[in-house]
Amino acid sequence: MDMDSASSVVLQALTQATSQDTAVLKPAEEQLRQWETQPGFYSVLLNIFNNHMLDVNVRWLAVLYFKNGIDRYWRRVAPHALSEEEKTSLRAGLITNFNEPINQIATQIAVLIAKVARLDCPRQWPELIPILLESVKGQDGLQQHRALLTFYHVTKTLASKRLAQDRRLFQDLASGIYSFACSLWSHHTDCFLQQIYAREEAAALSSLERTLLSLKGSNFCTHSKLTRGYTDNTQCICTRMQRFQDGRQVGPDSTCREKLEKTIILYTKVLLDFLQYHPCAFIPLIQRSLEFAVSYIFTPAGEGVTFERFIVQCMNLIKMIVKNDAYKPAKNIEDSKPESLEAQKIKTAFFTHPTLTEIGRRLVSHYFLLTEEELAMWEEDPESFGNSTSPDTLPCTEVLFLDIFHNYSQTLTPVLLEMVQNLQGPTNVEDPLQLLMKDAVYNAVGLAAYELFDNVDFDQWFKNQLLGELQVNHHRYKLIRRRVIWLIGQWISVILSLMQDPDLVFRTEQFLPYLESIFGLLFQLLQQVTECDTKMQVLHVISCVIERVNIQIRPYVGCLVQYLPLLWKQSEEHNMLRCAILTTLVHLVQGLGAESKNLYPFLLPVIQLSTDVSQPPHVYLLEDGLELWFVTLENSPAVTPELLRIFQNMSALLELSSENLRTCFQIVNAYLYLSATEFLQNYAESLCRSFCDLLKDITNEGQVQVLKVVEVALKVSPLLGAHMFQPLLPAVFRGIVDGERYPVVMSTYLGIMGRVLLQNSSFFSSLLTQMASECSQEVDQLLGSVIEMWVDRMDNITQPERRKLSSLALLSLLPSDNSVIQDKFCGIINISVEALHDVMTEDTETGTFKDCMLMSHFEEPKLSDDEEPPTEQDKRKKLLALEDPVHSVSLQQFVYEKLKAQQALMGDQGFGVLMETVDTELVRQLQEFLQGL
Repeated sequence: MDMDSASSVVLQALTQATSQDTAVLKPAEEQLRQWETQPGFYSVLLNIFNNHMLDVNVRWLAVLYFKNGIDRYWRRVAPHALSEEEKTSLRAGLITNFNEPINQIATQIAVLIAKVARLDCPRQWPELIPILLESVKGQDGLQQHRALLTFYHVTKTLASKRLAQDRRLFQDLASGIYSFACSLWSHHTDCFLQQIYAREEAAALSSLERTLLSLKGSNFCTHSKLTRGYTDNTQCICTRMQRFQDGRQVGPDSTCREKLEKTIILYTKVLLDFLQYHPCAFIPLIQRSLEFAVSYIFTPAGEGVTFERFIVQCMNLIKMIVKNDAYKPAKNIEDSKPESLEAQKIKTAFFTHPTLTEIGRRLVSHYFLLTEEELAMWEEDPESFGNSTSPDTLPCTEVLFLDIFHNYSQTLTPVLLEMVQNLQGPTNVEDPLQLLMKDAVYNAVGLAAYELFDNVDFDQWFKNQLLGELQVNHHRYKLIRRRVIWLIGQWISVILSLMQDPDLVFRTEQFLPYLESIFGLLFQLLQQVTECDTKMQVLHVISCVIERVNIQIRPYVGCLVQYLPLLWKQSEEHNMLRCAILTTLVHLVQGLGAESKNLYPFLLPVIQLSTDVSQPPHVYLLEDGLELWFVTLENSPAVTPELLRIFQNMSALLELSSENLRTCFQIVNAYLYLSATEFLQNYAESLCRSFCDLLKDITNEGQVQVLKVVEVALKVSPLLGAHMFQPLLPAVFRGIVDGERYPVVMSTYLGIMGRVLLQNSSFFSSLLTQMASECSQEVDQLLGSVIEMWVDRMDNITQPERRKLSSLALLSLLPSDNSVIQDKFCGIINISVEALHDVMTEDTETGTFKDCMLMSHFEEPKLSDDEEPPTEQDKRKKLLALEDPVHSVSLQQFVYEKLKAQQALMGDQGFGVLMETVDTELVRQLQEFLQGL
């Protein structure tokens, strides 16, 4: 761009781009977009936003376009990247002066300078930091402030870089500027304190802003690994904060007070960051930090001067010191680091018995008390109050109490037990403070339940005290009733955590007498509450109850079944609540079993929506929706057109290749077990395409999951399955011939080919012919290679069912006069004997063998009270097994018949010669298995 001619047209376009008239705005924006890649465009923008005489909105827009251009075109490798000459000119122009009068524009300029610094500093822009520091030293107030603002954004950006080389560069930079930055905030702090005491509000506010910026900039330096000089500079932070707290009492105006509180919080953040990043270097500050924090929040010194965020920061400081692993000696003191021993010594000297007692009492009796605002919230909106005090979101006061109690339980246990003892007996409902105190003490006992377990006889306490408190019906006593119920829950959680799994048995029969009333009350509560979080919690409990009692829930779920469609509709904008509904439906379907078909008018559209990746809610609902889909199929007594139609969602789900693939494969298998013929006729083609795409880029484990689906299809429908998945079978065949190295994949290959060979021999012959043509081999030669590899890799197959299947499949080649098959006869007998060892069990009374995998008829299993009944899919699998050769054909009998047929084909002499190729020990074992036939 020619600078002179370009400036006016760019200025005009920017002016038009600030218009409220879209007819003017849109063409201007398009023109500016076209200029983004033109050389010289950003130089023009720089001149425009540096011209303080122009309209503020135009200058603001120029800064934004410049900033966006850095992201897109500043890197050397970016398309349409800026030339090095223009970037050099721009860098120089950005730091020519720091006198921007408009705060918002000044901030944006500082941010864009930081963006350039992230890419170019210090290598291509070594002068940036020196010029910033020089400008900060200047006497001009505006220039000093803008330079400080830029310095803050630059250090913040450079500190955020994560590559090791960038981190080293920042450490070098931090070592050179940290002391200067600290001296800056120290100087501005002193200026502020002098001005605030002199009631010079405007000057004080200006100094306070500079203090904030310089402190922020120096704080980012603490994130580097360098610690030299930090301790001395951080040492004076406690002193500065103390003086700042005194400054709050002088009574500055609201604006100044707000910034003052921000500065105090930032001071505490510096301490916390220093403690987090440099715990060992922080050790000299432990004593002073603890004295400062404890005096302000646990003694009268803090009354009237502390504020909530400051209290939170002080508590976090104490907590981090108390639980810091770097300050804990090793179990074997001799193995401890000197720094750990020094820190422990300081903590022990500070946390004396009187100090811990006062902290413990103050935490419970002051910070644990419910406030008037919380009590009012409870009255106005009990649900919101209950959710805001969830144990999952403990306030920092409770977290600090837990950490201190855990580390100093021997000292604090008697203190807390004494507080409990002082509150024995019923509390006067007319004394609200006593009620609040009892609530606070019970809260502390519940939080410390694990530590107190051996010191409190909870059974006696419950009988003698807590049970009576639950029976006080006065309105004001609900505070204590609520806390006692929560306390019981805390104690039970501790008991459960101390019990081993074998000791914990849920006995359904003991729960059944209460099932109807509990479930009815839960359902009433679900209807009454309005908060999503509360409904989710109630649904979670309902789900747990249904899961535990299983089919015993059936008489009581009618009301819930009628209500859930309404709740689903009402929760359209609340996806997390819908997730809870899906989970409840999963357990409900499992409890109802085949009766869940009555839910299909509601259930199937829910599954359809939850698993449709074109619908935005699927992001939240997909995982639970897939589980519900699978459970619905498992428990379906028969396929319906609507249930079959949902499978249209599956192709897109398989394309995602997400962590939900395993569930998707389970769903496909469930359809095959439910109605293989209808399913394959409708979806096999699209499913096969999806599988072919998946197998191009998938792990070995994923490959096995895909192949297992094909194996199931061949099991439930040998003829149709082989036909529908024909495009996948050549790859399986090649994998066998080539000797697939991954054992689990090879095992699955052999399982698939075993099904084809045994149950669809004509298809196997045509596949063999096809593969021989592709490999330019004779059919018999290729068959020999397959048998040889099959025998050789039999050990890859670990499941007895597949081992028997392989034996049946290879034996099915007999009788045969094919010289190749006869040549491999020894191998076929070898794996047959191995399979006989796998499946045959000896009857000790008769001394004969029988095939343990045979199933002659289907029996409903006899269940104990704690066993879940079989699903409809379990029943379908059992019925299918009755027709499966693996479970319906005796391997012993099959071997015998095939050998007899081969003998009849070849004659005794020829068969004898054939048997001589088999190892004599194998022949002996074979005869032993076949005796009596």
